[in-house]
Amino acid sequence: PPAPCIHGLLVTIAGLLSSGPAPGQDAAALVELANAKMPFGKYAGRYLVDLPEGYLLWFKGKGYPAGKLGQQLRAIEEILTNGLEHLLRPLIR
Repeated sequence: PPAPCIHGLLVTIAGLLSSGPAPGQDAAALVELANAKMPFGKYAGRYLVDLPEGYLLWFKGKGYPAGKLGQQLRAIEEILTNGLEHLLRPLIR
């Protein structure tokens, strides 16, 4: 299992992505995040976890899109900044 601090970060990120406290929803949100793809632009079709960090930082500076995609990009930026993308890759289907 991941170290407690990493586990806490992932639980926090999953909580931000999920809309309710249902059991297992945090895990489902992480699987969904790992499998989410960029729907538009230069990186359309690429898994969010595979987006260049500079692109995510550009969104951070300019503003994330509204809605679920914005939440997912924000979470991926946090994961990449903390070097935790390797924890999402096994969840890709």
